[in-house]
Amino acid sequence: MPRANDEAAEALEEYADLYALSGGDAFRVRSYRKAAKAIRGSTHDIAVGDVRVVPGVGQAIASKVEGLLAHGTFPQLEKLRDQVPEGVRELTRVPSLGPKTAVTLYREYGIDSPEALSEALREGRLDRAKGLGAKTRANLLKGVDAVSAQRGRVHIGVAMNLADAVVRSLRPGAERVSIAGSLRRMKDLIGGIDVLAVADESLLEMVLRQPYATEVISAESHKVAVRTRDGIQVDVRLVPAQAWGAALQCFTGSEDHNTELRRLAMEQGYTLSEHGLFAGDEPLPSSDEAEIYAQLGLQFIPPTMREGRGEVAAARRGELPMVIEVADLLGDLHSHTDLTDGVAPLGEMVAAAADRGYEYFAVTDHAPDLVMQRMTLEKARAQRDELKLMQDGYPDMVLLHGTELNIGPDGAVDWPEEVLREFDVCVASVHSHFAQDRDDMTRRFITACENPEVNVIGHPSTRKIGKRGPVDADWDEVFKAAARTGTAMEIDSFPDRSDLPDDLVRSAKYHGVKFAVDSDAHAVADLDFQRFGVGIAQRAWLTADDVVNTWPYERLCRFLSGRRR
Repeated sequence: MPRANDEAAEALEEYADLYALSGGDAFRVRSYRKAAKAIRGSTHDIAVGDVRVVPGVGQAIASKVEGLLAHGTFPQLEKLRDQVPEGVRELTRVPSLGPKTAVTLYREYGIDSPEALSEALREGRLDRAKGLGAKTRANLLKGVDAVSAQRGRVHIGVAMNLADAVVRSLRPGAERVSIAGSLRRMKDLIGGIDVLAVADESLLEMVLRQPYATEVISAESHKVAVRTRDGIQVDVRLVPAQAWGAALQCFTGSEDHNTELRRLAMEQGYTLSEHGLFAGDEPLPSSDEAEIYAQLGLQFIPPTMREGRGEVAAARRGELPMVIEVADLLGDLHSHTDLTDGVAPLGEMVAAAADRGYEYFAVTDHAPDLVMQRMTLEKARAQRDELKLMQDGYPDMVLLHGTELNIGPDGAVDWPEEVLREFDVCVASVHSHFAQDRDDMTRRFITACENPEVNVIGHPSTRKIGKRGPVDADWDEVFKAAARTGTAMEIDSFPDRSDLPDDLVRSAKYHGVKFAVDSDAHAVADLDFQRFGVGIAQRAWLTADDVVNTWPYERLCRFLSGRRR
């Protein structure tokens, strides 16, 4: 995605947040957020073309974006930045704390940060605050703890966008260049970007001249560390060509993985470090990671599996599974259009899916119980008819008409079974009542799994990274119900969801659950998020057979229709 689009989207999102905090009109807030979403998801580069071609961008928004592109900001944003204290903005990062409450806490209690909120809650100073009952205060405390745990880290989508830009900027001056660290392992939260390169020292000077390097933390002969405008640290390290494999392995693996690998090397009479693999003083081939693992008698261990969770022992026995790859995906079972909360029309989403070579593609706009989307059964049926008319234009891709249902507090979904039978695929997700207790939430999911028309439970934990934590459920019981009923669990690839997380995926697989790795795309560019979902699947050791949308269409059909027998 063009970087100018990201910058404009971030500025408009900030403007919408500040406007909401200042008591601005809710409709206008939604308009700016929708425009930000459309600009971020658009393949049209607004740096070289008119931003007005992006759906939802009118004259008022376009003028602000043009000001941003020309001057790095726009007057209305700067005015709101002056009006709204930074502390109030900090408070809104606490999950479940809205703008009105944040303003009240600041004005009436002088609370100007998540830390100050935590202190006030623990000391009981908010016990009699209007609108803050015991359950709300407990949830706020959980939210503060979540914010503290994530401080200094960003979700994988933000990190990968930056890392891709860094690698692109260095590639012309490097013989080899790669990301490393936790990002290469595809963790969902990233503390910093690690990049390795084979190049001369002039490459490091190139780093310091890049737009993303707004602050130099350190500069040495073999490494530079810079900080971006958003506070993300980027380390670029030079390594010798002959030690490339050893260095990439060392700076990718977790501490536990690397400790196991070095212990194994010592048992075999070798020494392993970032400088290479040695037999005494004699260097062994280390220019490629595969050489390191082969020399130690191991199967090659993919970067996403290098966490010290038994992969070294499995590779030593030759029992490491062949994990799923992006190329294994034959389709996508969860996507949205501008009929509900997507930003691209149906035709664009279908064409983009075809460009990816999919064998099948499901459109699953929201069902009516998510009232803000204004869906009706009539609109859904009209979309189905439109999709049928499109089918002739895509002889190599089956178009599936689906729906994303809302799992109500009692586990019921939007439409009765006779209506749901009209859809090719039904994804059911929790979109409300996130604070239900553990027993009620568990029953809610199990009831949804027992609905014979529900094929997939969407973004099961419901978390939004940095905004909302996961719901509380007895996941073992939920997964047992999913396995018993043949209901797939979704791995939602949208980077601020990354849901299910890999630890729960591993647990679900243990119980015999199958999965759907879906983009949950709301724009054409979002279809590329599948690489994040595949990363989660790899971290959980899933094979292609574990994932229903790697199956040929005929087998997928048997899975989708099997629930109804």
